[in-house]
Amino acid sequence: MTDLATAALEAYLKDAFGPDAVLLHVGRIGRPEEQGMKALGYGKPLLVRFWTGGLEREAVLSTMRGDKYGHQFYWDRAAILLFQYETSAALERHVKPLGVGYVNARGGLTPLREPVEFFILNEKLEGHDYFKDLERIRGGDFRPSDETLAREFARWLARIHAAGKHDPDLYYRAVRNLIGSDECIMGLIDEAFPHPYPDFPEQRFLDMEKRVIDWRWKLKRYSHRLRAVHGDFHPWNVLVDDAGGFRVLDRSRGEWGEPAGDVCTMAMNYLLFGLYNEPRLTGAFERLYRVYFEEYLSLTNDHEALEVMAPFFVFRGLVVASPEWYPNHPPTVRRGLLRFLLNVLEDEVFDWEHVNRYME
Repeated sequence: MTDLATAALEAYLKDAFGPDAVLLHVGRIGRPEEQGMKALGYGKPLLVRFWTGGLEREAVLSTMRGDKYGHQFYWDRAAILLFQYETSAALERHVKPLGVGYVNARGGLTPLREPVEFFILNEKLEGHDYFKDLERIRGGDFRPSDETLAREFARWLARIHAAGKHDPDLYYRAVRNLIGSDECIMGLIDEAFPHPYPDFPEQRFLDMEKRVIDWRWKLKRYSHRLRAVHGDFHPWNVLVDDAGGFRVLDRSRGEWGEPAGDVCTMAMNYLLFGLYNEPRLTGAFERLYRVYFEEYLSLTNDHEALEVMAPFFVFRGLVVASPEWYPNHPPTVRRGLLRFLLNVLEDEVFDWEHVNRYME
């Protein structure tokens, strides 16, 4: 639990309950020996006694500790506490929340008043979406600068992936999220496709899920690969400026993860745009795909990434093959993407140099 200064707590009470609030007592509530057989908990509550509005009141102030059960980061813990604040009062017999807030970098306690939604304010970037370049290329206008930019993408990934972290539990979490998250494989299977779906019958989805579980257990051997990642590196999250440089948007799914996931994300889009022209990867998009992979592997020498890529391709492929997310694909494109996903799961090592055999 974060150490809270008495003065900061009293300042919070005045902010939350009025200027007449006075802190009378603060101390631990519940000793380890009073927890019975339960050895593990998520926080250490404080008993707070204070005076306000002419009455003496008691409350329990709780934070959550970080742990390996999906609470590694303060935003994980914030989500749980905000959920409890929003919903507890509606449940019969449940303890009623009196307030919710955050501890700032200076140890101050800042109340949130009636939170309903949150927002973020970002800088405005100049440039155009990278997918517009891919549309131009699909129309036949392939330029030397396109190849240069694909190499720059690979160089950027190599730089950010150089930062590693030893935390096996965090790697396991990233793999669990890849498979079971509402935003990832199983969530997409449930929500991003109609059921039944004639182009991909239910048995194929079932077979895919079972195969992905095999990959989950394989990836448990690769926790040493935890690296800094972007998490959502695709053409709609890249802005290209007039000088040919680029900036990225919308980092997602955690600060740390499997670097192969970032590599797959952009590569999957070269496959997508390429399938609009041919039922296999050829021409300009094959060239972009190859220089991107060549540059990344030459800089990182991370050929081990090829051993773990398959389920990350499945995730990204389900996104771009989804009739909800991408409703205007020709049937041949959608079928080609789904065929790729089934085939890529069957290889223990992704054969990036012969990618077209996964299209068969």
